[in-house]
Amino acid sequence: MNKQVLIAGGGIGGLAAGIGAARAGCDVRLFEQTAQLSEVGAGIQLGPNVVRRLQAWGLQKPLQQVVALPASLRVRSAVTGVQLAQMTLGSDAVQRYGAAYATIHRADLQQLLLEALQTYSGVHLNLGQPLESFAEADGVVTVRTRAGKLVEGDALIAADGVRSVLRQQLLGDGPPRVTGHLAYRALVHQPQLPKRLRATDVTAWLGPRLHAIQYPVRRGELQNLVIIVQGPAPQDLAHWDHAGNLADLVQAMQGCCAHLLDLVQHVPAAGGEWRLWPVGDRPPVQSASHMAQGLVALLGDAAHPMRPYLAQGAGMAIEDAAELQRALAMHDLDVHLRLRRYALNRWQRNARVQARSLRNGRIFHATGPVRWGRDLSLRLLGSRLMDLPWLYRGDGSVASSL
Repeated sequence: MNKQVLIAGGGIGGLAAGIGAARAGCDVRLFEQTAQLSEVGAGIQLGPNVVRRLQAWGLQKPLQQVVALPASLRVRSAVTGVQLAQMTLGSDAVQRYGAAYATIHRADLQQLLLEALQTYSGVHLNLGQPLESFAEADGVVTVRTRAGKLVEGDALIAADGVRSVLRQQLLGDGPPRVTGHLAYRALVHQPQLPKRLRATDVTAWLGPRLHAIQYPVRRGELQNLVIIVQGPAPQDLAHWDHAGNLADLVQAMQGCCAHLLDLVQHVPAAGGEWRLWPVGDRPPVQSASHMAQGLVALLGDAAHPMRPYLAQGAGMAIEDAAELQRALAMHDLDVHLRLRRYALNRWQRNARVQARSLRNGRIFHATGPVRWGRDLSLRLLGSRLMDLPWLYRGDGSVASSL
């Protein structure tokens, strides 16, 4: 009889975990709190390390149909608008790392993963049924839904996000930290922008105590724009997604160049709206026991929420799921040992990405002499500073191209 894996969360991490478990030969019961799997508009960058894993799951063709493939990654000064550095992507990324650097609408990635998950037999989606607690006894883990329903399984994967209630029961380490960083996000229709404001590359604009990222998604039809500023969050930001105020954003961007301010103010006219997201995180993972204990494992943001300054939040969740697949397929091991193997093989890489994301945030938002030194280093060293072989090569590579 196949092992039954219970998964909390129907976002990217939960769906990826479901694919990993199903490919390992397990039955999957996925529990999601919303009545319908949907995702607000946002973009995601998929480095070659992530694209390779999606390809290994047979998703290259559907991925090709929805992604954009930026030709380069550029860094500009948010104050002067001057380009500081550039790294070529496209075929160069494929040659270096065996896969492309792609950008995608979050909803497109979620739909792609959902459709892939539903092709496996033994998968059951339980929508509108969030999990609230678990108990483990005699080699079985039992979960309780909000409605009081009890469900037994052989393993539980908590992929229920940065505010995971299951993490709290497992680790008891309190809520995520408030970072003091606010992300303003918008998606706009590129044809409705002046040509000078359209995006074909990934561009990072670095300024004092803020930065902006813009790139194309959905075959280039849309542009994703994120601006992260430092400052206190409004008192009503109890959740992660709120309407953003353009006037507040423009005020926070005083001193930025005319081009960037022009782009920000064109969002409403190009069919977009600003959404506000307070950035939360946790310290880097400290040990394997912070990712798995007994028959319960954490995955994605439930395990290692990180600041978005390395563009690897979704990527690390997908990498987690690929490692989960390898661990669950070790059928000669007891389930708790399989989950232990998963955690041992993931915690240090996740911790490194979390730490590098923190470091990048300090560099991106630098002020005074540190900012001047950063800009000079980028001008002198360019792509040598921007390229990240340790990240994009990863492990378990699948040599193929998008």
